Amino acid sequence: MSELVNAMMLAAMRRIPLFAKLQLYKQLGSATAVVQNKSDIRAVVPDATERLAVMLREAEEPQRWAEQELQFCIDKGIKVLTFNDSEYPQRLRQCEDAPLVVYYKGTANLNPKHVINIIGTRHSTVYGNDCVRRLVEQLRESCPDTLIVSGLAYGIDICAHRNALDNGLETVAVLAHGLDDLYPHCHRDTASKMISQGGLLTEHPTRTPADKKNFVSRNRIVAGMSDATILVESASKGGGLITANIALSYSRSVFAFPGRVGDVYSEGCNNLLKHGSAVMITSADDLLTEMSWESDKAMELKRKTGIERQLFPELSAEERSIVNVLAKENDLQINQLTVDSNIPINRLSSLLFEMEMKGIVRPLAGGIYHLIC
Repeated sequence: MSELVNAMMLAAMRRIPLFAKLQLYKQLGSATAVVQNKSDIRAVVPDATERLAVMLREAEEPQRWAEQELQFCIDKGIKVLTFNDSEYPQRLRQCEDAPLVVYYKGTANLNPKHVINIIGTRHSTVYGNDCVRRLVEQLRESCPDTLIVSGLAYGIDICAHRNALDNGLETVAVLAHGLDDLYPHCHRDTASKMISQGGLLTEHPTRTPADKKNFVSRNRIVAGMSDATILVESASKGGGLITANIALSYSRSVFAFPGRVGDVYSEGCNNLLKHGSAVMITSADDLLTEMSWESDKAMELKRKTGIERQLFPELSAEERSIVNVLAKENDLQINQLTVDSNIPINRLSSLLFEMEMKGIVRPLAGGIYHLIC
């Protein structure tokens, strides 16, 4: 309990840059260690700058606020997930500007095999809405374990959430404010349904308004917790393009639906495609092929035809352990793989590289590894 309070307190120290707080957190291993040593951080982190040391010493410790906030979350069924929590979005952990704490209300696993975000203009057209509808319907048939992430905004965002709900797919909205409110209010009914078929996620505590700057910063969470970003419609400038560019900076896959030349809300997509920043997509099959995701139909065909994994020759005991883990549940994120195999992550990274060279595993987006049949 105290670690949660300390993590919330550390995240609330606004004067200290997020990057600096995250580095201290990683170096000391917990928020509790950072808070306990804030009066003389250089005693435990000698390379900390004097400016950072001063900011930490002068930072307020809003302990009473954090305790009250945590109690509110407990009362409302909101999970407080810290950076080291196993339920924290593991793909997001790989990003250098990941939030220390996220607040989550929902039922969806934030670390499934496949996570995509579907984003675009708030002024979606019939064409854009149809693209979203067909894509989600196809995913329901070919890859129904896909988690669909978006921002609950007007246009493409809400279209993605609603189609996911209609097709039985889990969907998570990343919000730009605290979970004590909802913006826009007209999407409240959809958000309520998502809590039992997905969820609502934010880095902001209660009483945080939906300010413009928060919408920009939330885009990094949308991009960071996903394997792939899919831009459906966008003008030459807009939030969808911001998210796509953030995804590219994270070395994540970006896809875009092409639009008719001259259409205002296709300019952003067409420009990404023209400059090679995105891969053109017209169907779920395009996505599965580019991401090397095997559809449920293909897997079922292999089972019916009796295709089984072949034993790999000349494997060490550690490599065999990795193969056995992936054989039970393929396409695991490296953080989960290190837990299941009981191999330290530094050693595991080296082994996975060697196994990739041998053609045994293949790395996918988001730090996920696939066992090759």
